[in-house]
Amino acid sequence: MFRTLRLDAVLIQAVIAGALSFAHLHDLAAAAGQDGWKAWAYPVSVDLLLVAAWRRMRTDAENRDAWLWFAIALVASLGANVATAGLLDLQEVPAWLRILVAGWPALAFLGGTLLAHAPAPTPVRETEPTDQPHVELAPDVTVERAPELAPELLPADPAPQSAPPEPAPIPPAVSVPPALLDHAQKIADAHQAQTGAPIDTATLRSRLGIPPALADAIATQLT
Repeated sequence: MFRTLRLDAVLIQAVIAGALSFAHLHDLAAAAGQDGWKAWAYPVSVDLLLVAAWRRMRTDAENRDAWLWFAIALVASLGANVATAGLLDLQEVPAWLRILVAGWPALAFLGGTLLAHAPAPTPVRETEPTDQPHVELAPDVTVERAPELAPELLPADPAPQSAPPEPAPIPPAVSVPPALLDHAQKIADAHQAQTGAPIDTATLRSRLGIPPALADAIATQLT
């Protein structure tokens, strides 16, 4: 399927401007002593350097070398257009212009080589910010909390040597936790080791800080 060629005013203007500039460069090179195919090679060299510099400028806008060679090629093209507009006698070309025309191939080769082998800029990848910070989740650990026991109080003054009162009957509804019973047994053993007599219910209740009913229940279970 063939594509239809659409005439564009900008494209037509570019073709006309390029043809005129091409012809002016050819005429200037021919007047400077470059005859035959060499006179046609000069416009091609200038235009290729312009294109190479423009492509490098589009790739790397901060490349100063590309801007420099683009300006040199543009000055060469504009200079030929102005020189062939009647300001310069093409029959008597000055020596300095002949030197510039003769040295242009080496200058254009240097500029094209530097532009072709210039390192391309490395694109910088921006990391996308995350909405939430990364949080490492710790494995679920189940911790069983031990029952809190009343702090052990300092030993009280030894009670007078008297027979301990008989404990009252404990209602069956009162239950004693095993940990609390073990702690009460340690307190009773320490009291008997210090005083030589079994601990009474009042002293045990004050040491543990518990209600009277619970103290009576523990006292009946102590050995």
